[in-house]
Amino acid sequence: MNNEQQLAIARSSLLLRSMPDPVSEALLKTASPRSFGRGETIFLQGETAQVIHVVLDGWVKLYRIAPNGNEAVVSVFTRGASFGEAVAFQQGDYPVSAEAVTDCTLLRFAASSFVSMMKERPEICVSVLAATFQHLHALIEQVEQIKAQTGAQRVAEFLLELAPCPSGSCVVTLPYDKVLIAGRLGMKPESLSRAFSKLRATGVRISKNHAAIEDIERLRTYAVEDPAAAWNKAL
Repeated sequence: MNNEQQLAIARSSLLLRSMPDPVSEALLKTASPRSFGRGETIFLQGETAQVIHVVLDGWVKLYRIAPNGNEAVVSVFTRGASFGEAVAFQQGDYPVSAEAVTDCTLLRFAASSFVSMMKERPEICVSVLAATFQHLHALIEQVEQIKAQTGAQRVAEFLLELAPCPSGSCVVTLPYDKVLIAGRLGMKPESLSRAFSKLRATGVRISKNHAAIEDIERLRTYAVEDPAAAWNKAL
């Protein structure tokens, strides 16, 4: 990926895309790309946040380690996503750790540059708020899925998010290992395997790191179906 491609991805990110061009260009001049290898730590929970990240390529996970030692995956980000805005602006401590799930390249902005620009151009605060709201909205959706959907429905939603086509049949490439997918969806690895098996009835076939979907619309209908419907039919 050349420099122009990287800049195009950054400009289209949620953080920058609604900013006036002169402002985004000024901010991009202060940013620097950095590559991380798979499994490499980007930052650790408790470190002081001074940098905002935009993913240019690859996948990144945010996670916390529970007192019992288990890892809880909070979010997973890929190309065009930004993270760390709110805590970096406050120069607070990261509430999570970040790790490269795959080889990845991140564009790093010094939070101080953003704060200075926000003081000069208060209107860009709207873009920052939009990015922060999007992160909150994503977390609310995760909680809703865990509370209101079956494991198989959560997997169906995950596949639909990754599907490269809006309808018909297609093949989805699973972006990272199944243990991490399970963690992202609030499931155990064995529960994920059972969910994949249940999705065969909806026309989904899993082969290594690929999911073949026979009918996107059929899978979408299944994902939003009331889990209680099956019980009601049996009564």
